[in-house]
Amino acid sequence: MKLNPEITKKLSAKIKYKEQDYSDHATRDSDYLRRKNEKPEEPTIRPPFFRDADRILHSRAYTRYIDKTQVFFLVENDHITHRVLHVQLVSKIARTIGRALGLNEDLIEAISLGHDIGHVPYGHLGESCLSKLCEKNGIGPFKHNVQSVQFLDTIEDYDLTIQALDGILCHNGEVNNKSLKPQGTKDWNSFDSKIKKIQYNDKAGKIFPLTYEGCVVRFADNIAYLGRDLQDAFEVNLIDKKLFDEIKNLFPKNCKDILKGKNWNSINWLILDIFIKDLINNSYEQDAISFSDEISNCATELKKYNYQHIYHNPLLLKQNDEIENKFNILFKTFLTDLDTENKKSKIYEDMLNLSWISEKYRTNPKPTEIVRDYIAGMTDRYFETIYMQINNSGQIDNLDKYKGKFP
Repeated sequence: MKLNPEITKKLSAKIKYKEQDYSDHATRDSDYLRRKNEKPEEPTIRPPFFRDADRILHSRAYTRYIDKTQVFFLVENDHITHRVLHVQLVSKIARTIGRALGLNEDLIEAISLGHDIGHVPYGHLGESCLSKLCEKNGIGPFKHNVQSVQFLDTIEDYDLTIQALDGILCHNGEVNNKSLKPQGTKDWNSFDSKIKKIQYNDKAGKIFPLTYEGCVVRFADNIAYLGRDLQDAFEVNLIDKKLFDEIKNLFPKNCKDILKGKNWNSINWLILDIFIKDLINNSYEQDAISFSDEISNCATELKKYNYQHIYHNPLLLKQNDEIENKFNILFKTFLTDLDTENKKSKIYEDMLNLSWISEKYRTNPKPTEIVRDYIAGMTDRYFETIYMQINNSGQIDNLDKYKGKFP
């Protein structure tokens, strides 16, 4: 069906008027670049980056966000953050900043929604386990941001714009930056070269996004998880609520003044408020997206605290060996199934034989890469179910789940 020509004309004028309010740094819809352009664009109701967000939202990989761990993978508590919520929080934070700075909110949303699609079961622990197996099998370290591009650009082949894919590839929220400026050129050879540099380079965090929108999402990823992970840690008793005053001492003076008299329930809101406004204050009509020195230092200290007391907490990591063993078993089992062409294997039934797996993907990968992609795409629940089937067990072997909170 086509739109009424008169309505199309009015909508086109409205979009032009909207872009007049954009910053000089904003990515214009007309700047988009796709690899194939097999479908005609509909810029009046679904501009290119808006369509990118739609395609990501409708992908199978996005659907699997719902049961992917953010941090706490063995706690049965419906009030803690999963990936599906984290990416929405990143999107909201980034669009708030982008709107204030006059950037393209459609592109920001697309990057935000797709940025963590490559994460594996059991969060960063799972990523570490899978990375060891990938390196052992000669396909290089596993990087979740590279895997996000693999799912969207190759396995499901959604023909996203280079601007969206580049922002997803370069989001790297684990690296703290005080200031970011776009880097790179808008062509596919440069983008593919970026993938290889990030895949094999320990200093991949120094490879920056192509657009200002990508830079904003990279900051928003940091802002989204710094406070929320702390709040979740309090929620599940991983950090004693009495330690709230100790955490406040990590903040610079202006932040501590704002936090004075507050309680642990407010910490995420306060971090959001302080960090978002600081970023806007220091980036408005500037040629870089930046924190102040004070807030940048604050982010660094908070991250150190989170690593020590949350991500590397012995309670959270006490079942590392069991989880790593499960990854080893699954990788070995499915690699053997591919080598022996066991067509009854789940790697065929639940991946290779599915109609939505692209022909582009089927003709390219090595068996080890297929196993990597299959395991990376699993949800936590599916991973556990598959392990039980392989282990011929009726229960989740050796993994104890905490009921709501850590003891």
